[in-house]
Amino acid sequence: MTSPLRPAVFLDRDDTIIACNEIIPDGDMGYPDLVQLLPGAGEAVQTLADAGFAIVVVTNQGGVARGRYGEDAVRAVHERLNDLLGGRVEAFRYCPFHPKGTVAEYTREHPWRKPQPGMLLDAATQLGLDLMNSWMVGDKLRDCEAGRAAGCRTILIGPQAGAHDGDDAVDFVAPDLGRAATIILHRSSGD
Repeated sequence: MTSPLRPAVFLDRDDTIIACNEIIPDGDMGYPDLVQLLPGAGEAVQTLADAGFAIVVVTNQGGVARGRYGEDAVRAVHERLNDLLGGRVEAFRYCPFHPKGTVAEYTREHPWRKPQPGMLLDAATQLGLDLMNSWMVGDKLRDCEAGRAAGCRTILIGPQAGAHDGDDAVDFVAPDLGRAATIILHRSSGD
């Protein structure tokens, strides 16, 4: 007998869970010593994990393709992030490719690069996740587009989120991950 599929919350990384653009203006976070959780992010991840959601981080990391840092740096940032989150992230998926990169082996489009759903689909297959009862949360419209393409419900967070309210890929908008967690718990309980 196969075990039932589990719901997940897929989270973008930069400016969703950790501060990025205010620390690294070009947006390429490849420095584990600079990783800082955004206010309330740790509590939100703990609440979601405690509610039974698998926590999966899915992040475009075009800085690899642009030659700013290597894949080892991405993994080091993820290790630091998961340490700060008490090991609650079950899996990380990242896409080092970018069509306008400067490192030849990474300079191309790729099915894992959001807004494509490849990272979510791979994690769902590998971890036995129920995409129809899962959520994608991120600070960019492309995060929601990836979530929608994978069959998840979506939340766009951040100060610009309201500008995309009503976009077909966006189910809900929230100012931050803490409020997004509240929406997920409320909407997943059948209320």
